[in-house]
Amino acid sequence: MLAVRDTRDRVAFGRLFDHFAPRLKAVVLRSGSAEGQAEEIVQEVMLTVWRKAAQFDPERAQVSSWIYQIARNRQIDVVRKENRPVPEELGYEAEAEPDASRVIAVEEESGKLRAALGALTPEQRSVIEKAYFGEMTHQDIRDDTGLPLGTIKSRIRLGLERLRHELKGLRDE
Repeated sequence: MLAVRDTRDRVAFGRLFDHFAPRLKAVVLRSGSAEGQAEEIVQEVMLTVWRKAAQFDPERAQVSSWIYQIARNRQIDVVRKENRPVPEELGYEAEAEPDASRVIAVEEESGKLRAALGALTPEQRSVIEKAYFGEMTHQDIRDDTGLPLGTIKSRIRLGLERLRHELKGLRDE
């Protein structure tokens, strides 16, 4: 993964793909997806791994945990688009249990982020959630809400500025 992240090594990515693709497909199939859909999800996950390799931080997560989290998020997106209930437990096989202190730290950060999002105006929160959690483009948000693009961009910019202010010092703790 580090070779993929640092030098965009295609051979290393091929090995990653060969290792994780069958495992991801098995997990996605076990959670109820159809064969074709599972293959699409795996392809999208591995494409995301390639595109977002620069975001991988071995200090924050193991490679397997990072990739399985991407897969879980992608599968949830697919399930939501189909308006099916999200399975409670998708059964991802982590190679090792996470460190309890790291879990607590992530939960605390998540709580602070939720509180900071709650401090935004409903309009700002809505467009930020659509853009970052819903992975919608500005055009998609415009189509969804009917708002002008300038309004959407302004709300996102102002909301992000407020989040930065609310979360200032979070990484220093």
